[in-house]
Amino acid sequence: MESKKILVTGGNRGIGKGIVEGFLNDGNEVLASCRDLSKFPIKSDRLTVAELDISDSKSVDKFKKIVDDFRPEILINNAGITRDNLFLRMSDDEWLDVINTNLTGTYRVTKLVTKCMLKQKWGRIINISSISGMMGNSGQANYSASKSGIDGFTRSLAKELGSRNITVNSIAPGFISTDMTEDLINEDLIKKIPLKRMGVVEDVVSLVLFLSSDDANYITGQTLVVDGGLFMK
Repeated sequence: MESKKILVTGGNRGIGKGIVEGFLNDGNEVLASCRDLSKFPIKSDRLTVAELDISDSKSVDKFKKIVDDFRPEILINNAGITRDNLFLRMSDDEWLDVINTNLTGTYRVTKLVTKCMLKQKWGRIINISSISGMMGNSGQANYSASKSGIDGFTRSLAKELGSRNITVNSIAPGFISTDMTEDLINEDLIKKIPLKRMGVVEDVVSLVLFLSSDDANYITGQTLVVDGGLFMK
């Protein structure tokens, strides 16, 4: 596709970092956000990095000026956190932190960017969800709820924005090899995956790039699963 302006939240590591690199390699201009600019590992003359905590409404309000100046055409809502604990041991803070960051944070950033897309009469919104939101996962009631909420948010927004030439989709990765999942990997888990391997960041990045392209013009309101066949329904 021709060069576009892309906003990627949580672009400093893992899947987010891979997405930033994928768009840069394709010649796009990227605005990437993270909470600590000193930890951002990528440098490029087509990359702008800005501080953003999507769980903090004041931080999002401050970020608005950057978004208005950049005018992104494609938004990748990737930023998120985990606060895993068994449900009966889970504190209100562990529940609220995850919901406020993963779900409410996605809502906040999307609202900023959607206004730009409406003016441009074109846009792509891709939300990074998780199979945990579809199949559940022990110790992740908060995380699973937030990701399930993102999938519902995706479908509702797709219906609202479709007539404005804006597509909205979510991607639900399975177990992708990143620092966030390294403590979850074991041989028993691998045996449950039909492809018998962990996913790699590139497996997700390639789908993000496809959904952002003109080849995906007629795809909206979908949750696409990238999990090696772990979750089938």
